[in-house]
Amino acid sequence: MKNGLKIALTTGLMILSLNCINAQVNQRFLQKVGVVDSLYSQILNESRNIYVQLPASYTPEKNQKYPVVFILDGEVFLPTVSDVQNYYSGGFTPEMVLVGISNKKNRIRDLTTSTITTKYGMPFNEKNGEADHFSQFIEKELIPFIENKYPVTNFRTLIGHSYGGLFTIHMLINHPTLFANYIAIDPSLDWDDQKLLKKAQGLLVGQKYKNKSLFMSLSGQLHMQNSKITLDNVMQDTTDFSLFARSNIAFSNLIRQNAKKNGLVFDWKFYPGDIHGTIPFPSIMDGLLSLFKWYQMENTDKINSFDTPKDELLAIIRYREQKLKEHFTYSEPPYPEELLNMSGYMNMDMQQFEKAKMYLELAIEYYPESANAFDSMADYYEAKGDLNNAIKYVSKALELSGNDFYKKKIEGLKMKKK
Repeated sequence: MKNGLKIALTTGLMILSLNCINAQVNQRFLQKVGVVDSLYSQILNESRNIYVQLPASYTPEKNQKYPVVFILDGEVFLPTVSDVQNYYSGGFTPEMVLVGISNKKNRIRDLTTSTITTKYGMPFNEKNGEADHFSQFIEKELIPFIENKYPVTNFRTLIGHSYGGLFTIHMLINHPTLFANYIAIDPSLDWDDQKLLKKAQGLLVGQKYKNKSLFMSLSGQLHMQNSKITLDNVMQDTTDFSLFARSNIAFSNLIRQNAKKNGLVFDWKFYPGDIHGTIPFPSIMDGLLSLFKWYQMENTDKINSFDTPKDELLAIIRYREQKLKEHFTYSEPPYPEELLNMSGYMNMDMQQFEKAKMYLELAIEYYPESANAFDSMADYYEAKGDLNNAIKYVSKALELSGNDFYKKKIEGLKMKKK
C-alpha cells in the first residue's frame, strides 16, 4: 500500500472507517436490494424464491465467509435489514449474508404451527398449520442450498414478524440447534389458543441455549377496542381482544424464568408508539444490536490513543479474538484488515515503529492470503531501511497476487540497494 495516510487523519477514523468501508458500494439502482434466486423444494413440492444480499466488502478473491441472516417475508423486510447493516455492520454487528425467504404465497400455511378451523369463534378456511413442513424445508433444503452456493458460515440468525415471529419461536423451541440468534417481532403467540406457548412451558427448562440469543418485541396495540388497557393492567384483562398481547408477555415471562437454567440470552422490548404494521422497522434495528451486543468493540479509547502501550493493545486484540471465537464457535479476525493496516501506517507516521510492526504482523496473521498485508509489511521494512526484508515481503505479495505492480516495486527496491 502507498504511504498516503498522514497524521491529518485523526484517530477517530480508526473506528469510523469500519462503517465507511462498508458504505463504499457502487450500486446501479439506488433502492435495489438483494439478488433473486430460487430453489425447488421436494418437501414443499414447489419452487421458492429467495433474495440474497452479499456484504459490501465481499470479493471472491478473499475467500471469506460470513454469518448469515434468514429473513421471513424477505421481499418485505430484506431492505430494512440491509439498511440496518449498512449503518451498523463492522463495528456493531458483523458483516453478514442476508437471505430473504419469500412467503408471498402460502404464508399462513407455512408459518403457522398447528391446524385450526376456527379463529376467535369465526370459521377459518385458509390452509394452515404446516410449520413442521416449512421447518424441514429450511433445515434440509434451504440451508444446504445457501451453504453450497454462497460464502456463509454456520452462524445463523432468523428474523420473523407476526406469523413469522410465531414460526421463529417455533424454531427456537423445536429446532434449537439450527440458529444461534432469533428476532421474533410481535409474534402471533395467540395462535390456536396459545398452543405453542403451552408447549414451551414443558420444553424450555430442559433445552440448552448456550451462546444463543432471542430478541422479542411487542407493539402498542394491547387491546383492540379499549385504550385504557396498558402494559400495567393488560394481564388482568380476560377478553380475546388482548389475547395477542397477553400471549407475548406470558412467553417473555416464561423465558425469563428459565434463562438461568437454559442459558438463553433474552431481550424484550415494548413499543408503545408502534402498531403491528410499523413495529418491524425499530425491532429489526434494536434486535440486531441486542443480539450482537457481544460483538461491539471494547476499549476503543485505548485503541485510538497513541499513548497506549503496545502490550496493552495486543492484549485487547487477543481478548477480542477469543471472545469472537467463543460466540461464533470458529476463528474470526478481531478487526478488519483495513483497520489493522491503517493502524500500522498511522503508527509509522507517528514514529511508533514497534506498534506499527505489531499491527502489520497481525494483518498478515489474520489475513494470510492478502497480498496487500504483505506489501504493507514491506513498506514498514523499507521505512526502517531493511531493504532485504522489504523485498522478501513484496515477493510474497507478488506470489499471492501475480500483480505486475509488485514486480516493479521489487525492481525499485533492488535499485535502492545498489
